[in-house]
Amino acid sequence: MLPSIEQRLAVELVAKPQQIAAAITLLDEGATVPFISRYRKEATGGLDDTQLRLLEQRLSYLRELEQRREAIVNSITEQGKMTPLLLDAIMHAEDKTGLEDLYLPYKIKRRTKAQIALEAGLLPLAEALIADPTLVPEEAATAYLKAPFKTDAGDNPGVADAKAALDGARQILMERFAEDATLLQQCRAYLQEHGIVESLVIEGKQDEGAKYADYFAYTESIMSIPSHRALAILRGRREEMLNVVLRLDTEEEKPKWDAPLNPCEGRIAHFFKISNQGRAADKWLADTVRWCWRVKVFMHLESELMGQLRERAELEAINVFALNLKALLLAAPAGQHATMGLDPGLRTGVKVAIVDATGKVLEYSTIYPHQPRNDWDGSLHTLAQLAAKHNVSLISIGNGTASRETDKLAQDLIKLRPELKLRKIVVSEAGASVYSASEFASKELPDLDVTIRGAVSIARRLQDPLAELVKIDPKSIGVGQYQHDVSQSQLAKSLDAVVEDCVNAVGVDVNTASVPLLARVSGLSNSVAQSIVNYRDTQGRFDSRAALRKVPRLGDKTFEQAAGFLRVMDGESPLDASAVHPESYPLVEKILADLKRDVKSVIGDAGLLKTLNPAKYADEKFGVPTISDILKELEKPGRDPRPEFSTATFKEGVEEIRDLRPDMILEGVVTNVAAFGAFVDIGVHQDGLVHISALSNTFVKDPHTVVKAGQVVKVKVLEVDEKRKRIALTMRLTDSAPQPGAQPVQRADRDDAKRLSQHQKQPAQAAAPANSAMAAAFAKLRS
Repeated sequence: MLPSIEQRLAVELVAKPQQIAAAITLLDEGATVPFISRYRKEATGGLDDTQLRLLEQRLSYLRELEQRREAIVNSITEQGKMTPLLLDAIMHAEDKTGLEDLYLPYKIKRRTKAQIALEAGLLPLAEALIADPTLVPEEAATAYLKAPFKTDAGDNPGVADAKAALDGARQILMERFAEDATLLQQCRAYLQEHGIVESLVIEGKQDEGAKYADYFAYTESIMSIPSHRALAILRGRREEMLNVVLRLDTEEEKPKWDAPLNPCEGRIAHFFKISNQGRAADKWLADTVRWCWRVKVFMHLESELMGQLRERAELEAINVFALNLKALLLAAPAGQHATMGLDPGLRTGVKVAIVDATGKVLEYSTIYPHQPRNDWDGSLHTLAQLAAKHNVSLISIGNGTASRETDKLAQDLIKLRPELKLRKIVVSEAGASVYSASEFASKELPDLDVTIRGAVSIARRLQDPLAELVKIDPKSIGVGQYQHDVSQSQLAKSLDAVVEDCVNAVGVDVNTASVPLLARVSGLSNSVAQSIVNYRDTQGRFDSRAALRKVPRLGDKTFEQAAGFLRVMDGESPLDASAVHPESYPLVEKILADLKRDVKSVIGDAGLLKTLNPAKYADEKFGVPTISDILKELEKPGRDPRPEFSTATFKEGVEEIRDLRPDMILEGVVTNVAAFGAFVDIGVHQDGLVHISALSNTFVKDPHTVVKAGQVVKVKVLEVDEKRKRIALTMRLTDSAPQPGAQPVQRADRDDAKRLSQHQKQPAQAAAPANSAMAAAFAKLRS
């Protein structure tokens, strides 16, 4: 019997079964991952949110596996075909694939050719030929001729001649071979290790499918092909630009029937003791093996393994999206400053919105500094008036069309009015248009035009990226890799988990938070979040966490899940502005009584708090982990895990691709991280690519270990292709741009063949010089 679900998860997560059991109980009771990881450490032994998310995912799979196991046992038992040996194999199957292999012979299916042959009485012929290959097949078959007849299952054509008899016998053996679970697993394992994915352009689609030119004649091991290449190939097949097949690495072309058995065919033959010894039936049996492999087993495994390749590629793409989204959501907030948001545009003008320190819209306008009006001076005058009137300190500029021209306008304003002490920052406007046209935006800013709402969003996302970006569907934020090619339900689930974890890691001010932000707090639904805002609007601000209990539909269970993540700033108790959960307030009172101090004098006194021994205050309810967290929180209540705010300074005079020169060193902001490198905004309206091989002087397996979205980095320009809008960058500032016409020079320690053999063992054709791979990678992210 397999270990229990708790035992299996304990091994996978390197935890104790009792930790897993406690976490499962809490999840089943409706507790959220952020709540469990933060406030139930004693119960789970300190499992973190990453472990709990994996546990949640695997728990769902393993429970589905057990349900399927039970259904299969019931089905085979009802058929009267269950044996002790089969039952033991089913109960020990470790995954769904192995379980389905065992069930395959017993699965209720349409009437097959093998079943029709069995009805016609051809089983003895099949068994005779495999048992005694000295029999002459054609002679043995003559004893099994039969006229057409009717059965309960339908008409049976009978056995007209020896050929029909042998065909029927072959169908019986093929089905037997193809449905043997042990043999199927052997062939699957070999094909996984030796399978090659091959893509070829469909004849006549060369021009139409030019974006897939890298895959017009492409091969790579199914085990090592990376996510972005797999998804690109599969998309090319879906769009009918590419023919994509799986084949064994020993087969260079379509196999011939008179060729020796391939390794998988050989495994089938060996398994059933079939060999070529020159006997009368040996060739017939060998052909039966070939038919079995090519018509049944291979087609089944090809569909299965290509499906697994897609799932694996999708999972990696979703993980890339999730990592980028997390970095963007946890980007440093500029904080509570009056901010001017500029949504750049040419013909339609630059939309201007002024928001106060809390994000409230104060004033808005439209200026026309660029073509065709070119009202530069008038625009400067308008911006100066607005900045002075509202004490603006930050200018947030969207990075879309006319961004650099608008950035220059802001720079001129800063020079013109130095006394205003303005700072300008270019921010990603990804998703701003989605927010502007959303139902929530129309409710939040009902009196503003859609275009002005975009400028408001650009201003607010500088003040607090997390609070603003949660208003947008995560899929619309634009930091994904082939996001439209992956399972949309799985993508949404993964991204929602990221948003939930980020929001709860930072905490939410209950008196200023929007409905979308509150809805991401542990335990709060959209309806409860709306109830909180409605109560706040009618009754005024909350003075304490306890006051939340008065909100309609916010019950005890919801309060327990949410309270620790909701902050009440300047409320009745300083603890309400911290991450200390209300259930732990009595413990804090106990510590204060022991110190003979009040809470206000203890909060922030790191010297005192670090001298305390958490074990001194531990009891049956609160253990050392919780007490240690409380003491850390009292040192710096409501501490924000996000980094300090910093900005990139774009080089003056470098505003278009044509301004770039090889070996130019620039500052930029990472906009997206993919499996093959990072895209960096250097202020020329086109992101440059730092290929994975140019991220560091040491080997990099995962770009996310080096950079993240929103990070300010220094890069050097290697190559510029203005026509194709491609910019090759490096973060190794000692690198030199290749000379015109020269082949890219690789460092010895960056040799791809060496790199891949040491770390991935990918085939040689997957490797390419760093700069060549860089050029090829541009087409593989944006779509």
